[in-house]
Amino acid sequence: MELESNGLKALYRNRFDKESEQRQETWEVLCRDFFQTWVADDAVVLDLAAGHCEFINNISAGRRIAVDLNPDVKVRAAAGVETHVLRSDDLVDIAEQSIDVVFISNFFEHVSREVILSTLVEVRRVLRPGGRLLVLQPNVRYCARDYWQFFDHITPVDDRALVEAFTATGFDVVKNIPRFLPYTTKSFLPSWPVLIKAYLRIPLAWRVLGAQAFMVATPTTGDA
Repeated sequence: MELESNGLKALYRNRFDKESEQRQETWEVLCRDFFQTWVADDAVVLDLAAGHCEFINNISAGRRIAVDLNPDVKVRAAAGVETHVLRSDDLVDIAEQSIDVVFISNFFEHVSREVILSTLVEVRRVLRPGGRLLVLQPNVRYCARDYWQFFDHITPVDDRALVEAFTATGFDVVKNIPRFLPYTTKSFLPSWPVLIKAYLRIPLAWRVLGAQAFMVATPTTGDA
């Protein structure tokens, strides 16, 4: 079960506030030069477990929605971004088949396998036919030594396990990059936007430095 909201506020404020400016610069480049490829300018986009809203604040879309259990999402979201304080597997404020793209980053390691599956079921409910689920996820296959350095990591996840979870909940995987970004934004690479831009253009570097998987899945056709 996810941490309670007060605990989330204290934990993530302590972890991320000191590096917020650096993370903002990192996500500006990531969204513009990579993730935007998967998001149409007029799309309805939901950032699930949005955290500091780095993705949703920097992606271009027709309508942007941030969901997180941490109430701080309301102050982290940029102007024009809708916010909802909800569990990932109980999106009561989001209508069925109303979303074009759902983005989830660095979340599944924080929750149980049961919550991962129930979250995917809920994502499938809100996605329109032909919609996309984008997942950026630490891949325990390539960062096992440091995976448990964070207090709130409770479930080991790799890209192979996610393929199984997606399939079990009615998704087809259309893109699987097992090694994409480095494990954390504290490495030297994401400290400089010019290096991030260069890194994104050299997939060979991903195979050396990448420890997070990037995956794209779509609702299985003809399976209601």
